[in-house]
Amino acid sequence: MAFVNNKGGVGKTTTAVRLAEALAKESKRVLVVDMDPQGNASSMLGWVWDPAQQQPTISHAIQAAADGAARTVVQPIDWDAPYAERIALAPATLDLESRMSEAGVSGAWRRLDMALDGVDDHFDFTLIDCQPSVFHLTQMALAAAHDVVIVTEADLYSVEAAKRVYEFVVQRAPKDLANPTLSVRGIVVSALTNTALQAEQRDSIREIFGDLVWEPAIKSRTTLAEANTDALPLVDARVAEPRAMYELLAQSFLKAVPAP
Repeated sequence: MAFVNNKGGVGKTTTAVRLAEALAKESKRVLVVDMDPQGNASSMLGWVWDPAQQQPTISHAIQAAADGAARTVVQPIDWDAPYAERIALAPATLDLESRMSEAGVSGAWRRLDMALDGVDDHFDFTLIDCQPSVFHLTQMALAAAHDVVIVTEADLYSVEAAKRVYEFVVQRAPKDLANPTLSVRGIVVSALTNTALQAEQRDSIREIFGDLVWEPAIKSRTTLAEANTDALPLVDARVAEPRAMYELLAQSFLKAVPAP
């Protein structure tokens, strides 16, 4: 499942990480693949790059251009939570940008699919956090994915970007990326604030995308942002409301996504 929008700052990474958390609470085994060179999903899950150790990342697996190359990359996350053992991570660093230069290499768009071949078979779900674009790194994710979740804020520019991504996935990706069954499985409205303008944009999103819009819309909460920054799971009382929102969103996910 690729989490996509070609506009940054819409809550895409937060959605991928917190859905992984909520699914793990449902006893699902989840692999998070970080395909954004910013590495924010990796950071939120407690992973820290150590230059002295030179840990393998998803960039190394893609560069190998070999089936199952991600096997040496996948690792546990660093959260203190009873369900954390059901979440694993294929981390990213800025080095992932180097793979962009391979965009013109024949078959390079298939390298993530190759790297994951057989590696994620024992997981129930693989969630791929994409960079905010539809260029090479995201195209690799779309070539490897079965489905797409588009994450958007209730903001005009975010909604326009979501529409562009939807059109790309529906009209171009099946042929250009040789993935004819790829589909948009859901739309997540993120970082919703209590303003009339945002309410209007939220309603517009529902009119545009209809039943694809998952409930609930995720409200903007400072406690959620703090937990993301501090790489913490949503376990204590301060984050009870965000935790409940993502648990409900996970139910929408499980209803919309075919059972593994």
